[in-house]
Amino acid sequence: MDNRFGDIETFLAVANGGSLAAAAKALRITPSAVSRSIARLEQRLGVTLMRRTTRSLALTAEGQAYRERMTVLLADIESVEAGLGLEGQGPRGLLRINASPSIGTMGLLPILPQFTGRYPDITVDLTLSDTIVDLVEERADVAIRIGPLRDTSLRAKKLGHSRMVLVASPGYLARRGTPTSPDDLDTHDCLRFSFRRSVDSWPFRVGGKLVHRPVHGSFFGNSGEVVRQMAVAGGGISRHGHFHVAQDLEAGRLIEVLPDFNPGDGEDIHALYAPEDRAAARIRAFLDFLDEELVIAGR
Repeated sequence: MDNRFGDIETFLAVANGGSLAAAAKALRITPSAVSRSIARLEQRLGVTLMRRTTRSLALTAEGQAYRERMTVLLADIESVEAGLGLEGQGPRGLLRINASPSIGTMGLLPILPQFTGRYPDITVDLTLSDTIVDLVEERADVAIRIGPLRDTSLRAKKLGHSRMVLVASPGYLARRGTPTSPDDLDTHDCLRFSFRRSVDSWPFRVGGKLVHRPVHGSFFGNSGEVVRQMAVAGGGISRHGHFHVAQDLEAGRLIEVLPDFNPGDGEDIHALYAPEDRAAARIRAFLDFLDEELVIAGR
């Protein structure tokens, strides 16, 4: 059977991912299947699209030109089909979402049943990770991230803003004492993020001036959710976006620490997507849904 569109998709996955292995992972097929698909495509076209060695892969001039044309063509096809979906039976298909664990657990999961109920023909594939992802390589349609934006090639839709707070559990504060100034943190365990190890200080407003106070502790977590749970368990003092700990503060599982020294800084929350995907009905439906239903505590 002629599967030329499948071969084109495989070629683009290799070209964008930089290797057969990356494409195989993204497409969830074996590297040998990727290799056979590329060979079929090159045989049909009668040109060499990429040069492959054991250590590297590079597109030929023909491969680069083919990549550019096919990227535009497939985006146009998806836009046409998505438009028909909106006019006919509504948004449909697989929607891959990648979100940080904090916004995923506190913001997305509570409202996703409403989305799937509203759009029964959309299947949601949600991955929670604090790792910066490549939307093409990971085959994600939308990534939801907290903090400064790094990839300027993506479109960004601002979902909200949350101020930062220091928190600790009542049990920890009873055991170790409640700090009354930033200098008191010298005698406390401060919980930090392993993916931000270069940031070993927290900002405070002291005497009308912004100062950054070095902090120390015996624990690193690889996500905000891990650090939050450690704080709830009594492991130390942590710093989070208010939205992430709002329920814990309301329930008394955590208490805000040093509020008089809070500098008032915060983090923006964005939904990121590729410009060529802007017309896809399922993506537009999801972004509109987030506008309506996603609540960011501590805006």
